[in-house]
Amino acid sequence: MKMKQGWIGWLATALLLTAGGASAEEKDDGYLTMMLGYESSSGKYGTTSTTDIVTVPVSALYETGRWMMKLTVPYLQVTGDGSVLASGGGRGRRATTTTTTRTTNSGLGDVVALLAYNVYAADDVDAGVDLAGRVKFGTANKTLGTGKNDYAAQLYAYHAIGSFTPSLVLGYEVLGSSAEVPLDNVYYGTAAGDYRFGELSNGGVEYRYVQKASATAAEQRELVLYVSREIGRDTFLRGYLLKGYADGSPDSGFGIAISAGY
Repeated sequence: MKMKQGWIGWLATALLLTAGGASAEEKDDGYLTMMLGYESSSGKYGTTSTTDIVTVPVSALYETGRWMMKLTVPYLQVTGDGSVLASGGGRGRRATTTTTTRTTNSGLGDVVALLAYNVYAADDVDAGVDLAGRVKFGTANKTLGTGKNDYAAQLYAYHAIGSFTPSLVLGYEVLGSSAEVPLDNVYYGTAAGDYRFGELSNGGVEYRYVQKASATAAEQRELVLYVSREIGRDTFLRGYLLKGYADGSPDSGFGIAISAGY
C-alpha cells in the first residue's frame, strides 16, 4: 500500500507566511487567520490502478510577536482499489494484498499542528528565518491513515529581492512505524519562489522532495504552481496546480483555498 503526503498543509503554511496581509503591529497584538480549502488529486502511485483523493482542510493560524501556531483538520475522500493510503504525514509503501474492486472511503484525516518561531528578521529588508515543529496526529481511521503520530522539525528561510521572494524549507520527520506499516524517518525539502505582481496579487512556484520511507515506498517529487489575490481586506483567494514526478506523488492535482484574517 502506498501512502501519500498531504502537501496542501505545506502549501497553505508557506502562502500564509509569505502573503499575509497583517501589519507587524497587528501580529504583535495577536492575529488570527482562518482558511478553507479544496484539493483534488489523481495518480497511480507506482501501481496499475488510479486512486483519486479529495481533501477539504480547515485551518486556523494564530500569530503573536515572533510566534506562529497553526492547526489543520482535513476531511478526506479516497476512491481506489485500496493500494493507496492517504495520510496527512504518511509516506508510500506498496500493499501486500489489494483488490480489483474500486471503493470510496471518507472521513476525518490526520490532524496536523505546527508551532513556529521567527529566530531572525532583517531590519532593512523582508527576510527572515523560522524554526518550526510539526505533529501529525494519527486521527484518521485505518482505511485513510497509519493510525500513528509523526513528528517533524524544519527550517524556513526567505529573502525578498524586490518583488521576488525566494524561500527554502529543510526538514526531518520521525514517522510512526509499526509491524503493519514499517516506516523509516525521512529528510524533506522545498525550494520556492514567489513574485508579487502588485498590491493585490502574487504567484509562484514550489518544488518539493521527500525521501522514500521504506524499501517498498517511493520518493516524492512535486512541482506546484499557484496564484493568489486579495479579494477583500485581509481576505485572499488562492488557486494552484500540481504535477508529480515520482511514484510517491500524485500524477496531477489542483486546489483552491480562501483565507481571512481577523
